[in-house]
Amino acid sequence: MAKYVAQIIVLGAQVVGRAFTRAVKYEYAASQQAAKKAGGGKEGAKSAATNSIMGMTLQEAQQILHVSKLDKELIQKNYDHLFKVNDKAKGGSFYLQSKIVRAKERIEYELGETAAQNGGPQKSINNGRKSTSSQQSTKDTTSSS
Repeated sequence: MAKYVAQIIVLGAQVVGRAFTRAVKYEYAASQQAAKKAGGGKEGAKSAATNSIMGMTLQEAQQILHVSKLDKELIQKNYDHLFKVNDKAKGGSFYLQSKIVRAKERIEYELGETAAQNGGPQKSINNGRKSTSSQQSTKDTTSSS
C-alpha cells in the first residue's frame, strides 16, 4: 500500500513539475515578445515608463476612443460623444467615463511628445496635470521674483 502511495506522490510531482516548466517557458517567451513589440533598448524602456506613468498604453487609449490614427478632431469628437453617453446622470458609468478621460490624456501626451520632437511645445506631467514648458518657465520666473 505504501508503495502505491509513494508512486502516486512521485507521479504527481512529475506532472506538476512539467506543468510549471511549461508555464515558465511560455511566460519567458511572452515577455521576450512584449519587449520586442515595445521596441527594446532605450525606446522600449521609455515606452514602458510612459505606459506606467499614464496607466495605459497608446494602443489601449486608441481602442477606448475608437481611433486608428492620431487625428485631433476625430479624437475630440469621439471623446465628447463617449463622455456624454456615459454621463452618470443619464445612467452611464463613472468608471467608463474616467477611462475615456484617461485615454484622451494618454493620446494628448503622445501628441505632445510628437510635437516636441518636431519642434513644437513640449508637455510634461506634474502631479497628474499637464502643462507646457512655456507655462512652467513663467511659473519659475514669477516664483523667483
